[in-house]
Amino acid sequence: MDWNREQIKQRLLVVCGGVAFFCALQNLPAVAGALRWALGILSPFLAGGAIAFILNVPMRAIEGQLPKGKRWRSLRRPLALVLTLAAVTGVVTLAVCVVSPGIADAVRSITGQLPAAIQRVQEQLAALESWLPQLETLAADFEIDWKALSEKAIALARDWGGGLVSSGGVLMAGVVSGVSTFVIGLIFSFYVLLQKERLSRQGRQVFYALFPEPWADKALEVLRLSNRTFSSFLSGQCVEAVILGTLFVVAMTLCRMPYALLVGVLIALTALIPVVGAFIGCVVGALLIAVTNPWQAVGFVVLFLVLQQIEGNLIYPHVVGSSVGLPSIWVLAAVTLGGKLMGIAGMLFFIPLCSVLYALFRGFVKDRLKERNIPAKKWRDP
Repeated sequence: MDWNREQIKQRLLVVCGGVAFFCALQNLPAVAGALRWALGILSPFLAGGAIAFILNVPMRAIEGQLPKGKRWRSLRRPLALVLTLAAVTGVVTLAVCVVSPGIADAVRSITGQLPAAIQRVQEQLAALESWLPQLETLAADFEIDWKALSEKAIALARDWGGGLVSSGGVLMAGVVSGVSTFVIGLIFSFYVLLQKERLSRQGRQVFYALFPEPWADKALEVLRLSNRTFSSFLSGQCVEAVILGTLFVVAMTLCRMPYALLVGVLIALTALIPVVGAFIGCVVGALLIAVTNPWQAVGFVVLFLVLQQIEGNLIYPHVVGSSVGLPSIWVLAAVTLGGKLMGIAGMLFFIPLCSVLYALFRGFVKDRLKERNIPAKKWRDP
């Protein structure tokens, strides 16, 4: 059989790819180390890309509302970026202004109740005085090597102190590294947002230069679908968080519970984590209310469970599921699977990922039905 140059090239690529894959399997620790090293270098740019993607959702809406005349052509993009940053900063500042006074009031309440708590502890200690003779008799029956015990305590304190110093250094290095990564990523995201059309055009050029045209068309189609899906997911998640926070503010106000606005904002912020994020706000809210009235804290937990059932089974699957085009049952499945595999990050990532896979598989099934000439009456509902 005669092979042309293109067929030889394809077979060589397959052989080289198989050899490389086999070598990678034989040296998994080295491959994992190389991947960690590469991710460490690229982490500022990956973070910048993620920040740019998130900011692009409100920035695109703001830019669409700005004038489109010739005089505004060079100003629309920078102005939209500035307004987006101002809006995000304003939301964060508003949340801090709402949360901080409530936390301060709770701390003052706890501080005010400390004298009474100390008094109760003293009374309980005084009540134990009648048991002291029995305790002394019981302690005399035990033989304790106080010298060996003190030496072990000193050694333990020395080891703990050394570990604390070393962990403190590691913590400071991690904080500095995290801050620098965030700052570099933020600056990089600004460049991406200001030149996103140019970068998109260059990316398409790379695809068509490296891959066959049908492959490049399919890859760009998947990327466009992913972009629409992830953007819709972010919008739906924010809408769902606002709805849930508003529900708590209204319900707690009607039930005359304290810290209604504070708890509503906390739950709205934590609800950005799909399905389970609101439970974090529930714990904080219950602790704050328990300082004022423990029985109201119990009522708040009951109220939270009721609203969480409504939100988790009715609001969230329909709001977020409809925004990404994913049926409600698959939204719950995606959250469960993502949480099992990757924790909170998996919950955030798997909903739009499953939506993309669902759309691709749905298109594949429809194409196959057309190719096989399967009549619609065989698979449609009667």
